[in-house]
Amino acid sequence: MGIKGLFPIIKDEAPEAIKEGEIKNQFGRKIAIDASMSIYSFLIAVRSSDGQQLTNESGDTTSHLMGMFYRTLRMVENGIKPLYVFDGAPPKLKSGELAKRFQRKQEAKEGLEEAKETGTAEEIEKFSRRTVRVTREHNAECQKLLMLMGIPYIIAPTEAEAQCAVLARAGKVYAAASEDMDTLCFNTPILVRHLTFSEQKKVPIQEIHVDKVLEGLGMKRDQFVDLCILLGCDYLDPIPGIGPSTALKLIRTYGSLDKVVDFLKSDAKAVEKHPIPDDWPYEDARDLFFNPGVRDASDPLCDFKWEKPNVEGLVQYLVHEKAFNEDRVRGCAARLEKSLKGSQQARIEGFFKVMPKSEEAKKAHKRKLEEQNEQKKKKLKEEKKEKAKAKAKPRGTA
Repeated sequence: MGIKGLFPIIKDEAPEAIKEGEIKNQFGRKIAIDASMSIYSFLIAVRSSDGQQLTNESGDTTSHLMGMFYRTLRMVENGIKPLYVFDGAPPKLKSGELAKRFQRKQEAKEGLEEAKETGTAEEIEKFSRRTVRVTREHNAECQKLLMLMGIPYIIAPTEAEAQCAVLARAGKVYAAASEDMDTLCFNTPILVRHLTFSEQKKVPIQEIHVDKVLEGLGMKRDQFVDLCILLGCDYLDPIPGIGPSTALKLIRTYGSLDKVVDFLKSDAKAVEKHPIPDDWPYEDARDLFFNPGVRDASDPLCDFKWEKPNVEGLVQYLVHEKAFNEDRVRGCAARLEKSLKGSQQARIEGFFKVMPKSEEAKKAHKRKLEEQNEQKKKKLKEEKKEKAKAKAKPRGTA
């Protein structure tokens, strides 16, 4: 779910924190990706022409594998080194949100069955998408696929977004990638959004820089986290009647969520207008953002390597077990191998200028540059002469 209404606030109050660009602008960067969020989006978006999830002849869902395979390839071909982080056990405080999600899925299933009997195609598709959930089997299948692709992954102790943030702060990766805005609450320096979206959508890649967010809002990190809790997060529901503008105003007026709560409990009008639920442990939610269960970046499991893909393993798994097209799988595996190998070389050559060490080498290097400049000047001179001749030539002549 993330943080309700946070992005519009950042867009209005801290526009300089948001940068948009093409995927190629992420060239040469390692990025930690929220795997569960990505898999969920693949299950929602990667569908057949009739709006149903992709399946093989055995009836097994393959939308998540299709999305993971082709969109990871797209990233690698654009010079990105993706690292996937999977959720571990959810914090106890999240159990209420998970229960609500389960209830919504059950209601959606009932709505789907009813729509199949009396509804339109649009209603069937709408309820079908609401029933989607990421299972352990989906995660396990994607982990197997990533291993065969040579793409590293890690299972976080708890929240994937928190683990991504730890890796980004330690410099292990450039940024954390997720659609959930609560990644910013875990203090990732940079949040990347839309990275795993389909290329056909033509949606620009967003970068949100947390330092610019805090600067634009005029807040310290603890105030920002308090704002996010007040807006409504995965751990707590928002307080009734408090929307984004009111939440922002309250934090700016009182400085902390503790003082906001004191005000809401003591002011007669506020008590009536914004009743705080009996069970609203905001202190615990705050602690989860500041002290999440994560693996330290120095842990050996956080030393990641991008390996050569196992082509025959991919063919066996995707073609023989999941009924993918063999020619496409082999072609994509070859592109993946070439891109993983080439991205390292391109990064070194493109970002570091090799300087000669000895005096003789420096002179040779200087002579070479001078020769190149002379050749460029000569070429430009010849091009100018040709253009001058073309202008001077009488009309009608061959």
